[in-house]
Amino acid sequence: MKEIILVRHGKSSWDYRVSDRDRPLQERGIADAHLMAGAMRSLPAPDAVFSSPANRALHTCTIILRELPLPLEVLRLTDSLYDFSGGSVAGFVKGLDDGLNRVMLFGHNHAFTHLANAWGNQYIDNVPTTGCVHLRLEAKRWSEVDKGQTLQAIFPKHLK
Repeated sequence: MKEIILVRHGKSSWDYRVSDRDRPLQERGIADAHLMAGAMRSLPAPDAVFSSPANRALHTCTIILRELPLPLEVLRLTDSLYDFSGGSVAGFVKGLDDGLNRVMLFGHNHAFTHLANAWGNQYIDNVPTTGCVHLRLEAKRWSEVDKGQTLQAIFPKHLK
């Protein structure tokens, strides 16, 4: 069995004239990342963590990793997670090393909502900013990832 923990980036700011990849987190996004880190302590530790290189995803990731605490050495950046449809993320997941059993991914919507619904057994209308969905997949190899079970969905609004 394989497990994926999908974490959508925190609320980002549109107040700056920067590229999409460079958009920073709002103060609410930073606060929600700290809040979610506390709730995510109950999750099993991942074998590896992967993040989109977008500023908002990477910043969310580093806040959560520091608070869990997980060493930053487990983090790897991948352009495949800078995806909004889910196709690139799914391809990345299907190419993961089979020696990894549990991974945590930091990225974007619609990709994460789509994959949470495609791979999980609980319908989620929308994974909100800083939302986390933990999935257990029936596959023995990442290349076989298809359907599984939604173990937990943790959203900031449930913690406030």
